[in-house]
Amino acid sequence: MRHFIYLLLLLPTFVLAQQKAEGSYTIDANYFYGNIVPHRKSIQHLITHHPEGIILSFNRKTFGKKAWESAYNYPDYGVSFHYQDMKNQSLGEMYGLYGHYNFYFFKRNLMFRIGQGIAYNTNPYDKETNFRNYAYGASIMPTTYFMLNYAKPDIWQGLGVQAGLSFIHHSNASMKSPNTSTNTFAVNVGVIYTFKRDETNVYILQQKDTVRYTEPIKYNIAVRGGLNESDVIGSGQYPYYALSFYADKRISRKSAFQLGVDVFWAKYLEEYIKFKSVAFPEENVDADTDYRKVGTFIGYELFINRLSVEGQAGVYVYEPFKSTGSMYQRVGMKYYFSKKLFGGIALKTHGAKAEALEFSMGVRL
Repeated sequence: MRHFIYLLLLLPTFVLAQQKAEGSYTIDANYFYGNIVPHRKSIQHLITHHPEGIILSFNRKTFGKKAWESAYNYPDYGVSFHYQDMKNQSLGEMYGLYGHYNFYFFKRNLMFRIGQGIAYNTNPYDKETNFRNYAYGASIMPTTYFMLNYAKPDIWQGLGVQAGLSFIHHSNASMKSPNTSTNTFAVNVGVIYTFKRDETNVYILQQKDTVRYTEPIKYNIAVRGGLNESDVIGSGQYPYYALSFYADKRISRKSAFQLGVDVFWAKYLEEYIKFKSVAFPEENVDADTDYRKVGTFIGYELFINRLSVEGQAGVYVYEPFKSTGSMYQRVGMKYYFSKKLFGGIALKTHGAKAEALEFSMGVRL
């Protein structure tokens, strides 16, 4: 709670430093208090009290000067800073930095935010000094948060209030073991400040869109890579590679559907097969079993300006060593540098279990 109070004390200074940002910017500070969801038995001993923290955000408003802004009801975009006290000595504290979008509904009274970023944990797993922390195997990790708020901005001299619900996910994405992760579900309350209004910034009413966004089928090639480690703690990090071939059909400004094939080279799995063949002879694992996998998937891509969000669901059609279930998922973001070239980041999972954080480059032909 003291961190939230400190930020509120700093708020006037920050406001004065930004007075020239008239009408286009807002800042908000939210205090949250909640629970860690016990999604696995291996972290139940770490859930001892209610975590709390703050989320401080800087937002740029949009007014429809670009077509995509009005198509999404004039969203905001910006950066967030997050602090969370996990209320458990073994879990430590979290500090996060995010990029985010705010989307508005019901006459702009309801705000939904999605943020993606990187977090720092103060007390990760250590076999000698912190062997109880099965949630985080490393200090640096990817993180995602969602916020749903009822907001009343600019009630008095630019100040407003908001309150709602937050969901915060922290995970190593299997880049380092252990990796059971944590999910925090919380209630939040906060204040909003809108910088001095500029009368030239008014919402441009959406006109009938005359641009044709439907396209013929496009063909994509994406090269993906990362690092990961098996569930055997201390087994070491190994490179992860994947190659994706897929077709997509864009049906509107916002939507495209995908169908494709993935080929996976997860080198950690090659070492894990060797480990299993020696450590568990009763399972009759052949050390020379092929570690590679091939999958086929369907997907959906949501376009937001040059940025897009995609989700895919796949099934393995070639999997000599069955280390996971037969189905996999991928959720991520892409940025189009041009009409043909894109980069991206995505999380590949098997249900609630992450396998790899994938960084990708690709072409769309």
